[in-house]
Amino acid sequence: MKPLIIIPARGGSKGVPRKNIKLLGGKPLIYYTIEAARSVFKDEVICVSTDDLEIKDIVEKTGLKVPFLRPTELSTDLAGSAEVIDHAINFYEFQLGYVPDTIILLQPTSPFRNSNHIVEALKLLDGNCDAIYSVIETKSNPYFVLVEESPEGWLKKMLDAPYTRRQDLPTVYELNGAIYIYSRDFLKNRNLSSKIRKFVMDKRFSLDIDEDLDFKIAEFFLEKNLL
Repeated sequence: MKPLIIIPARGGSKGVPRKNIKLLGGKPLIYYTIEAARSVFKDEVICVSTDDLEIKDIVEKTGLKVPFLRPTELSTDLAGSAEVIDHAINFYEFQLGYVPDTIILLQPTSPFRNSNHIVEALKLLDGNCDAIYSVIETKSNPYFVLVEESPEGWLKKMLDAPYTRRQDLPTVYELNGAIYIYSRDFLKNRNLSSKIRKFVMDKRFSLDIDEDLDFKIAEFFLEKNLL
């Protein structure tokens, strides 16, 4: 395997300003993901993709070199992860001569995803599989609890299904955002019918930092040693 680990960390953030470097347990949030990645991979294949000089400086204090500053057009709210991934791949391929065949995307907003999770998820990737997504079993089952508003203003179920008891519902999973693993061919084709496997994680390790309340929950987990 020739991996490229991409940690996306732009400077802007609506929910929590500067959240990628906001202190959690006495250290910047992004350090948790960097430490997890470095426990599995060599520094040379770990790419923190950022547009922000302060984030770059804070990351490089760990000894990990940030290879580039991301272009401004890839650092807005409208920029998608696919473009950020493609930019990093192209940089490594055409500027550094390194052609990865497996891309691992680790978002800094999942601080409790650790090296063991990454290793176990990678074990699921083989020639019969195009990608691995980390998930949790969700309580928000679309067959039972999710509703939408009709044009007339009335609530109705989002999905019609022949289930009257919760016990009869099929198991449904929710992406937790902690780990995405892609084969290079999958990224080239972006085929929605590709073969994607799940890597199920415990809810304790799946906290996604998106707002101030999430930070408070994360701090509580650390203070009470709940991980």
